[in-house]
Amino acid sequence: MVQERPVRIERRLSAILAADVADYSRLMHHDEEATHAKFTALLGVSVAPAIFEHGGRIVKNTGDGFLAEFPSAVEAVRAAVQFQTGIKELTKADAEDRRIAFRVGINVGDVIVEPHDIFGDGVNIASRLESIAEPGGICISSSAYDYIQGKVGVAFTELGEQNLKNISRPVRAYAMVRDGLRPAFQADRAKPSPPAPPHLSIVVLPFADLSGDPRQDYFVDGVTESLTTDLSRISGSFVIGRHTAFAYKGKTVDLKKIGRELNVRYVLQGSVQRNNTRLRVNVQLVDAESGNHLWAERFDKPLADLFDMQDEIVARLANALDAELIAAEARRAEHSVNPDVMDLYFQGIAFANRGTTPEYLRQARGFFERALALDPGCIEALVGRAGVDEATATALLTDDPAPNLAAAEATLNKALSLAPQHALAHLRLGIVLILTSRAARGIAECQRALALDRNLAHAHAWIGLAKVYVGHAAETETHVHEALRLSPRDTRSYIWLLIAGLAKFHLRADDEAVAWLRRSIETNRNHPLAYFWLAAALARLGAVDEAKGAARVALALNPGFTIRRARTHLPSDNPIYVAGREDFYEGLRLAGVPEG
Repeated sequence: MVQERPVRIERRLSAILAADVADYSRLMHHDEEATHAKFTALLGVSVAPAIFEHGGRIVKNTGDGFLAEFPSAVEAVRAAVQFQTGIKELTKADAEDRRIAFRVGINVGDVIVEPHDIFGDGVNIASRLESIAEPGGICISSSAYDYIQGKVGVAFTELGEQNLKNISRPVRAYAMVRDGLRPAFQADRAKPSPPAPPHLSIVVLPFADLSGDPRQDYFVDGVTESLTTDLSRISGSFVIGRHTAFAYKGKTVDLKKIGRELNVRYVLQGSVQRNNTRLRVNVQLVDAESGNHLWAERFDKPLADLFDMQDEIVARLANALDAELIAAEARRAEHSVNPDVMDLYFQGIAFANRGTTPEYLRQARGFFERALALDPGCIEALVGRAGVDEATATALLTDDPAPNLAAAEATLNKALSLAPQHALAHLRLGIVLILTSRAARGIAECQRALALDRNLAHAHAWIGLAKVYVGHAAETETHVHEALRLSPRDTRSYIWLLIAGLAKFHLRADDEAVAWLRRSIETNRNHPLAYFWLAAALARLGAVDEAKGAARVALALNPGFTIRRARTHLPSDNPIYVAGREDFYEGLRLAGVPEG
């Protein structure tokens, strides 16, 4: 037997140039179209010609910047100097606060080469050097500096050893000397840079009491403390302890300064206002680096039992913040030249949250697999990948769900062996058990997940679906309402609304089923299963033309779906449930879904 030769990984020594636009988020927030047009024009008029002239190639664009590769450090620096000079000239008439300026980092290193990308520490270092460069400036490593001394026509000054994010050893860096750059500033730049804030790092500042009643302090402080505790349950989060946070109580604060002092990415601040009949809570999530407001919410309702209200407020805020923080991290990761494990995880979650079409799940899986290639023991990525396997089965995207569900169960058992108290892993295992005719055990796993994290609203909805499978669909609506109470704007609420709709279908309450299913579709139009159940319910009501329209949309989202495929996805042999499924198949048939 001839032994196959291992696949050869191509490597080469290259000069890597990483660049991005300084303060890009602020510029885009002010005027998206003008900023994008100027950015594109500068790339075409100044950047690309300089890179090509000096023998380089643009490896990829990164949204607000790009990554380029050169065979020579000298040529890389010459190209950077050329386009930085050109950009300065092209933008000198722009208002200073609207001016586009690039930051550039250059390193020489041994890189892994693929057709449309390059990887390795050499790339990471170039990217991190770019992050400490001045707008309009160039920062290079000592490995590049050794090659370019006396050869590029510009001077560089030493910044000393820099501690760069995700780089294990300090890197000696040099900055291009420009007109007007003060020596004192150079000394400041020589100080080692602080470590970058961790992913999902946040401080909850003490909420302000706008009622002016000192007797209400216990409630306001209770909301702050409980929210701090509940946010710490978010997988992968880093939450500043309440004792540190309360040091800022009653003080006028600079949120960007707090971010630097505590080394966090996000700050949550809020206020509580109470009168005789109503309670209002306002919250704002702020990017600590830029000071930009990312999200705001108001909770306003009649007064009831204060402790019950506190629990409900905290649950809703924690669930909403979970989604907002992950979305913010995913946006950051999109602009990362060389994303780390958690960058990839957050991008995977962002795609999974968009819906259950084959394309979204394929992209989500790709990010989780890339994260696991970097760290096979990453719990979050393992749970994320298991979620994709579950969704592939539950959305009826495959003719045989068994392999996907078996793979999900194996992955979750591995995750729980590494992290036995991981609430989301217990919930996902519960889902697998529910989908594989083990509803009682699945409900127990969902309840265990809730014991670990009381805000896992998704668990309540899946308990509701399990009740359908065991012939108790009348109990499902209560569980769905509890999920919606805890997280009314949850990214997964379209699934909960679908669960309520199919429960009503099984109860032959077709008008109510249609109402729930329409709400599911309005919440997320990228979930084909909701359209299939809507088609079946409409068909049973006699609205056949409308049912056929819903079926056409569903088949556009899930082209491989057939009634035969639906029959292979039978999570229960309970006779009441099986009878309801037969009605589902008949409704699909009337709506024109192919038999298969």
